[in-house]
Amino acid sequence: MSEILHPSIEAHNLTVIYHRKPVLWNIDFLLPQGQIIGIMGPNGAGKSTLVKAILGLVPLNSGYARVYGEELSAVRKRVSYIPQRQTVDWDFPATVLDVVLMGRYQQRGLFSRISQEDKAIAQQALEQVNMQAYANRQISQLSGGQQQRVFLARALAQQADLYLLDEPFVGVDAATEQSIVEMLRKMKAEGKTIVVVHHDLHTAREYFDWLVLLNASLIASGPLEEVFTDELLKVTYSGKLTVLSQVGDQMRERNFPVRES
Repeated sequence: MSEILHPSIEAHNLTVIYHRKPVLWNIDFLLPQGQIIGIMGPNGAGKSTLVKAILGLVPLNSGYARVYGEELSAVRKRVSYIPQRQTVDWDFPATVLDVVLMGRYQQRGLFSRISQEDKAIAQQALEQVNMQAYANRQISQLSGGQQQRVFLARALAQQADLYLLDEPFVGVDAATEQSIVEMLRKMKAEGKTIVVVHHDLHTAREYFDWLVLLNASLIASGPLEEVFTDELLKVTYSGKLTVLSQVGDQMRERNFPVRES
């Protein structure tokens, strides 16, 4: 396994339990910088929860995550998060440009005034995703693929170093998916690190440099050629009940304390 001297993300003994059911169990890994990293596993494997745990959006029952070797609060401006599109209220009365400018508040502060420089950066981000013609359109009037492009533009406007995308290709057509992949490759060429929650095994080999295989516990994390193997994929996608059963046994044996929300 490749040695990582300066990880973008590290997790140690990271455990999340919902309603006495383990969603993530004892996750340990280091992720490299400057790579496109896929997080993959079956439905219910904890992929989105892992991203939220890294970002401090869900409480941890044990362990911790670090970003660039620091607490997230110390490097928050360097991190951009693109949630699942279906979790957003797209009927909210805002224009495309309004949404993209939200990426600038992460840098400026919530109560700072938007400058002409900020507007120029937002316009440039829209141009990068070919959405400049829609700048003044209400977001409710966009297609699913257009909405995803706006999300990506907002992230680009933030000018972060680490991008976490949760299922960015769900509900978009093939052309939009390819354009997003090309944008991610350009970001990688600029030294950015991109972490993508993804479900399509057919495109994993084409899209990613590094892969995290998850099924409540960590199955594997490493360079694509080391991890994307028939043996590891079989463990990941056919062993969910076995993994959860083993986790339950460990919880009982160790009398693991469960935190209820």
